[in-house]
Formats: sequence, structure tokens, C-alpha cells
Amino acid sequence: MRQGIHPDYGPVVFRDRAANYAFLTRSTLSATAGEKTVEWEDGNTYPVVDVEISDVSHPFYTGTARVLDTAGRVERFERRYGKKG
Repeated sequence: MRQGIHPDYGPVVFRDRAANYAFLTRSTLSATAGEKTVEWEDGNTYPVVDVEISDVSHPFYTGTARVLDTAGRVERFERRYGKKG
């Protein structure tokens, strides 16, 4: 493996602002996280990356997604343009 071409890989805290949820993982974003740091539960300080959405706040993963009424759409289409066949 060539030296000096790979980004640093280290612990980073990702914080979901919408759900007030944070998790610690490893990432190459630690170098670009900038000046923001946070003290984690273990007493260590880690760089923090704020994200707008994660699995905790995304409607698809939380089960709060809207279900479309496709049957109503089909009936409305058939009423408007007539049934064929």
C-alpha cells in the first residue's frame, strides 16, 4: 500500500439534528469535520459531523411514510376517461 495517499480513518460522532440523536463510528470525514468537537459518553472528545437526516428521522425507516391511495386514483382515472374493455 502506498504511503501518504489515503485519508485518515478515525472515530467521528455523527449527530442528527432533527431527531436529537448521535452515534459514534469510524470515518474518513474526521479530517474534514473542522473545529467542531463533542465530548462523548466515554469521556473522550471526538470530531462531530452534523447531518440533516439519518435512519432515526427518515420517514422510510421510521414507518411514518405516507401511503398513497392507488385504488382511488385508478377509480378516478376510470371515471374520467371511461373503462376500456
